[in-house]
Amino acid sequence: MKGLLRISIICSSLWVTSCDVVNLEPISTLTEANFYKTADDMDRAVLGVYNRLQSRLPRDWSVFEMPTDHLYMSAYRFIGGLEAVNTLDFQAQNDIFRNFWQTTYNGIYRANMVLDKIDNPSNYAAGQKEKLEGEARFMRALFYFDLVRSFGGVPKVDRPLTVEESKSMPRATEAEIYQLIVDDLKKAVELLPVQSGTVYGRASKGAATALLGKVYIYLEDWQSAYNFLNQVDQYGYGLVDNFADLWKESNEDNKEAIFAVKYLPGSNGHRLSLDFLPYFGVEGISNSTGGEVALVGWSLHKQYLEEDTRKAATITEYWRSPGTNDPLEWKPYISKFIAQQASASGLDIPVIRYADVVLLKSEALYRLGRKEEALTELNRVRTRAFKGTSHNYTLADIASDDQFLDVLLLERQLELALENQRWFDLIRTNRFIQVLSKVEWGYNPITQTAQEVTLTPKPSHRRFPIPQHEIDQAYPNVITQNEGY
Repeated sequence: MKGLLRISIICSSLWVTSCDVVNLEPISTLTEANFYKTADDMDRAVLGVYNRLQSRLPRDWSVFEMPTDHLYMSAYRFIGGLEAVNTLDFQAQNDIFRNFWQTTYNGIYRANMVLDKIDNPSNYAAGQKEKLEGEARFMRALFYFDLVRSFGGVPKVDRPLTVEESKSMPRATEAEIYQLIVDDLKKAVELLPVQSGTVYGRASKGAATALLGKVYIYLEDWQSAYNFLNQVDQYGYGLVDNFADLWKESNEDNKEAIFAVKYLPGSNGHRLSLDFLPYFGVEGISNSTGGEVALVGWSLHKQYLEEDTRKAATITEYWRSPGTNDPLEWKPYISKFIAQQASASGLDIPVIRYADVVLLKSEALYRLGRKEEALTELNRVRTRAFKGTSHNYTLADIASDDQFLDVLLLERQLELALENQRWFDLIRTNRFIQVLSKVEWGYNPITQTAQEVTLTPKPSHRRFPIPQHEIDQAYPNVITQNEGY
């Protein structure tokens, strides 16, 4: 029978959610026998898939930003395993990797259940069944995209499994996982409505198209990547005029938000901004203690020019203790996700932004030899950042393909800082050993010196270790460990 499997492959009970795309918290425990019967059941089951990303995303920075040149450990440490990730001491026993794996597979299980039961109800409204199937396929593809980029080949679970089947499920190849992702996204593009036909926070045709284009970037299929990324424009997305406006709760549902995860302040918020705020709070924002898990590295900080509007929207340099008249002190922190209720923020977290699509399209065009068009796309983002064309690049500024890649990665670093792109960008372009061998953490503005730290990135770090717990839960020798661990 289809039952309860180990947590990495499915969840231990069938949780469903309310029909609010923001309030995705479980409200009851149901069984397979009395659920998946009506269109409303299926809608709540799909929202349960989104819930897994909603719960995971606020701490994805611990996996995808902490091992990069963007962050380093604060003195206030309370996340187990974080310091090891920060220093590239990747271990299979680290709970950060285990939790990421389990929550992601839990989302895949929920998507699989939706797809397995999608034909059960007979009371769908016109187009509803297709929309729900498209959402489940989009989310399953997104979860597998995160897994394959992180761990390489992983177990390919595309249906509900028995306990015995789950324990006997080996790792598939990367190619097999990518094929599942591509197939799901192509079907999602077919089935999903455009943004105007759904609500923000749920997948749309534009989101599936953008994600498929991004997947082809990782597959180095530049023509397919360009084809799909270029199609995104037809769905009405664009760059907002002011970068800082992207990070205001009042402007969350903007034309740049291709796919973002929704939150509500207080009742269903997240603590992403608190993780980066100074420990004793920020005047007018948060008087609570308990933040400052990670600090912004000088390696990132120094890259911003003063006239780049993204700098002030991403990093605040000076701080004073709330409720005092103390002089401002140098204490740079990430303020990109700042919110009035820092410990339960309602600020949506972007997963796919139009600016990301533009920069990926620039890369695809350059790889295809269409260099002038590539710079036109890159300069769209740069023009927004500098409020004009004064800092735009020309072909004369770029002497080689490697130099273009340097320029592109810098622009992605400045534009998408702390949006969980940096690690993957360094890995897929083979720059991680070069960039991470020596990083700069803290900076003293008085002496104008940075804290240089030598790390030891290895070729094996291209993939995180398979969590030991998952290896142990399977039958012996079923799940193999990545090379180097």
